[in-house]
Amino acid sequence: MNKQNLGRFLKTTREYKGLSLRAVETVTGISNAYLSHLEGDKIKRPSPVVLHKLSKVFDVSYAELLRLAGYPLPDSEASPTKDIGIAARIGHLSSEEEDALVEYLEFLRARRIRKVTKK
Repeated sequence: MNKQNLGRFLKTTREYKGLSLRAVETVTGISNAYLSHLEGDKIKRPSPVVLHKLSKVFDVSYAELLRLAGYPLPDSEASPTKDIGIAARIGHLSSEEEDALVEYLEFLRARRIRKVTKK
């Protein structure tokens, strides 16, 4: 995932949390117009302060938001989390949802292995 996905990630996360732009504005002090521009990728490089506030409200990794915004990170924090791609596409998962998806993925992989070994 790269920085042009920051806006989509923020919008998906906000919607998953059931928050309106105005609700985020109330909690963070960041104007809803700015947030809308940020979600629409019209803001090229939001400040780390803005990203920190959003990471707290959305309960997501501050380092990951920095990375998505194009800020350099130390090597230990630079690798993307494994689930960030899924989170950006379908929102954050509850532990039950995550377990169910892992179980289904294991089923699909086992089925694929069975098909390969039958040939």
